Amino acid sequence: MKYKNIFENVAEASRELIKISDDTINQVLLAIAEEAEKQTGYILTENQKDLDRMEKSDPKYDRLKLTPERIKGIAGDIRNVVKLPSPVGKVLDKKKLGNGLEISKITVPFGVIGIIYEARPNVTFDVFSLCLKSKNACLLKGGSDAKYSNEAIISIIKSVLSKFKLNTSLGELLPVDREATHEMLTARGYVDLIIPRGSQQLINYVIENATIPVIETGAGIVHTYVDKTANIQDAAAIINNAKTRRVSVCNALDCLIIHSELLGKLNEIVNTLAKGNVLIYADEPSYKAIQNTYPSELLEKATEESFGTEFLDYKMAIKTVNSLDEALAHIQKYGSKHSEAIISNHPENIERFLNEVDAAAVYANTSTAFTDGAQFGLGAEIGISTQKLHARGPMALEELTSYKWIVKGSGQIRN
Repeated sequence: MKYKNIFENVAEASRELIKISDDTINQVLLAIAEEAEKQTGYILTENQKDLDRMEKSDPKYDRLKLTPERIKGIAGDIRNVVKLPSPVGKVLDKKKLGNGLEISKITVPFGVIGIIYEARPNVTFDVFSLCLKSKNACLLKGGSDAKYSNEAIISIIKSVLSKFKLNTSLGELLPVDREATHEMLTARGYVDLIIPRGSQQLINYVIENATIPVIETGAGIVHTYVDKTANIQDAAAIINNAKTRRVSVCNALDCLIIHSELLGKLNEIVNTLAKGNVLIYADEPSYKAIQNTYPSELLEKATEESFGTEFLDYKMAIKTVNSLDEALAHIQKYGSKHSEAIISNHPENIERFLNEVDAAAVYANTSTAFTDGAQFGLGAEIGISTQKLHARGPMALEELTSYKWIVKGSGQIRN
């Protein structure tokens, strides 16, 4: 195993971390936030090296790009994490049995968390701050697209750890080669949990190759159903926000589902999208409804591949349905259990949608853009889980802990 020494060092660092006080951890995080702002010029210089290797037309370009404002925001997120209470050592349950045994259920760190992510250098700061706060060491595997940015960020983190005389292996960045990925996914005994953040292709690769527990995150095939009772102005604003706020994020809208009785109002709902140069793949009824009003160069007929696609781009599909049942069936077939929304003024339809849709976050009359740890009041997030075991939806500090049972006795033996 080529990277065995790195894995051993991170595992050792995780055992040391459990002994470090919460106050010291908070001081380290504040120092990292301050150093990130001081080193903005250095980070941006390295980030530009990565940007120079990517076409601006690539949807991942916006994810990769750092700016002074974004670095300031990252530092702010780290400071928000400092303000949060430690998730470690919480007593979840406590009882005394008839035989006198005292049993407690207490939250503990996982130990070593491995994160695999693509073209998002801010994740390096976010993940490290959340892992340190929850007393987990982290093993980072960024994509080659963000090589220079990630190396700059991890060097800043390690410099602060050194100043505090802490083990610098509390955060390690693996090389960008595929061998490092494979070794991390199979490093049983060293890595306790893997969290992939990125495309469906990346997530599938991790699931298929890991011999370590994985939490599925990120891939979002997102729908919004506009019911026949919807307020049209609200629908237009919500659809535009969900699609165009940031197209390269997992909570961005991929498919607008519209009730057939609203086809006459469809142009009012989507006309703002034309200003954002959103390419629409419309099914036959919706295509006919807007073919004379939506720009022809931005309108194409949908194919089967148009549905169930996470575009991560200025692209969106439209599906026409005749009922809520049809909308629910479409979401069940093509969704990824990430974020789904209904726009409606029909209380029964809203309740049915919220209860029957199988997704980590389900919305009524608002934008799916809110699926985000910070927006949910959790601080910076480590990912959005689309599975049902352990965690679901935005994952932050609480989700980076497991628990153990502590049993105290006074000489009891079992019959």
